[in-house]
Amino acid sequence: MSDAFLRFEDISISFPGVKVLDGVSFELHAGEVHALMGENGAGKSTLMKILMGIYHPDAGSVVIGGEPAEIASPSDALSRGISMIHQELNPVLDMRVYENIYLGRELRSSLGLADAKRMRTETDALLKRLEIPIDGNRMMRTLSVAQMQLIEIAKAIAFDSKVVVMDEPTSAITESDVEILFRHINRLRESGVGIIYISHKMEEIFTIADTISVLRDGALIRTAPAAELDEPTLIKLMVGRDLDENFPKREVEIGEPVLTVQGWSSPPLVKDISISLRKGEVLGIGGLVGAGRSEFVESLFGVRPGSSEEPILLKGKPVRIRKPIDAIRYGIALVTEDRKVTGLNLAGSVAENITLVNLNKLFPAGLLRTRTETKIAKDYIDRLRIRTPSHQQLVSRLSGGNQQKVVLSKWLLTEPEIIIFDDPTRGIDIGAKRDIYNLIGELVEKGRSVILISSEMTELMGLSDRIHVFAEGRITGTLDRPDFNQERILELASQFGD
Repeated sequence: MSDAFLRFEDISISFPGVKVLDGVSFELHAGEVHALMGENGAGKSTLMKILMGIYHPDAGSVVIGGEPAEIASPSDALSRGISMIHQELNPVLDMRVYENIYLGRELRSSLGLADAKRMRTETDALLKRLEIPIDGNRMMRTLSVAQMQLIEIAKAIAFDSKVVVMDEPTSAITESDVEILFRHINRLRESGVGIIYISHKMEEIFTIADTISVLRDGALIRTAPAAELDEPTLIKLMVGRDLDENFPKREVEIGEPVLTVQGWSSPPLVKDISISLRKGEVLGIGGLVGAGRSEFVESLFGVRPGSSEEPILLKGKPVRIRKPIDAIRYGIALVTEDRKVTGLNLAGSVAENITLVNLNKLFPAGLLRTRTETKIAKDYIDRLRIRTPSHQQLVSRLSGGNQQKVVLSKWLLTEPEIIIFDDPTRGIDIGAKRDIYNLIGELVEKGRSVILISSEMTELMGLSDRIHVFAEGRITGTLDRPDFNQERILELASQFGD
C-alpha cells in the first residue's frame, strides 16, 4: 500500500459529563478497506463526524495528504474528497431520488438554473451502473428503508471521493444487495479509494476488510491486519470480555396459544396470513426485505389497516385492533424497525421517552410527577444497562444501541404479554445485541410470548422456536427448530409468484 492519505493524530473530544474520544490515532491508505470496530458508544461515529466537519476535536488533528486539515463542515469535507454514508438515514422525503443524490451540488444549465433533466439522466445511469433497480424520478417517501439505504450508498459513490466512510451501510439491505455493494467496494479499492468501514456484522468485516482498528470507551485498543484476527479475539477486544455463546437460547416450556390469526390480509402486500403464537414461544418471521414482514406486524398492531373473516383471538377470546392504543390495551407491544422515525421522540429526554406510552397509567390525574418519572427511568437505565450521563440526557445524543434500549424500556413498562420485535438489533453492537438476546430469554421465561422479525439468518435461527417464512406477503413455509436450515429458509423466501 502507498503512504497514508488520511491520518487521525491523538484525537480527543468531550461532551458534557463524558469523554467520548481519548487520544485516538490511526491511518488510512489509498486502496485500503479499514474496518473501525467497537460497541455502540465506543466513539466510532463521533470520530467520523469529526472527519466530516460536524464536530471539532478538543485536541489532536486530522491529517490529509501529509498536511493538518481544519475541516469546517460536511461541504468542506466533500471538497477535500471525503464522503460518508451515515448510519442513520436522513433523506429529504418530499424530494425525488435524483434530487437527493444531487442535493447541495446540483447540476446547472448555462443560465445557472438547476438542470433537472440532466440530473435525472445522470442518476438513472448511476443507479444502472450500481445495479440498483430504482427509478431516479421516484419520490423518496415511496421507498422502503432498504431502498433509501441503497440511494445513500449510490450518493456517496457518486462523489468520486478519495475517502468513503461507510457507517453500517448494510444494516437494512438484502444479502444480494450486500454482494453488489462489496463488488463496488472492490472496484473502489482497485481505483485507489480508501474506505473506512463500520459494521457490527463480523462476517462482513472478515470478508471485506484489509485492516481493523478497535475502539473501546473512546480509546484505541488495537490496529492490526484483518488476517491476524479472528471473531472471538475481535469480540474480546471490543467488549473487554469473552462472550461464550452467540445466541443464549433459554429452554422454556411452550404453553397454549395466546394469539391466533386466520386469513389475515393488509392490502396491497399482506395476503391470507394465518399464525398461532403460544405462551413462552419465540416465533420467528423470516424472509427477504420487502416480503411483507413489517407490514404484517404493523397491521396486527393497528398501525396500518388489516382484516380477516375470523376475528383475532387473544387467549381464545375475539378482539378487534383498529389502532395502536387497542393493541397496547390488550397487552401487545411493537418494537418497530426504525427507532428514529417510529420508536422515539428525539426531542425528548431518556426519562420522557421511557414513560411516553404509560403517561395515562402512571399519572391518571393528568399531573406529571417528576420524582416518579425519574425513579422509573433510573430503574430501567440500570436494568437494561443504558449508557447515558443522566436520565435527563436528550435521547438523540445516545448511541444506536442505547437508543434501542430506551425503546425497549418504554414497551417493557407497559408490562405486555406479547412483544413484537421488528429487526431489533439492526445497526447495534455485539454487546447490545447480547443484552437484547438475554432480555428475550428473560421474557419467555416469565411466560411472555415473542414475535421476532430478523434479517440476520443466524440470529433468527438462534433465537426462534419456530420460523414462518414470508415471500410476497404470504407464508411460504414453516419450520420447527430441529428442522432449521439456512438454505431451506432462503429457498422458501425466494418462492415468488402465485
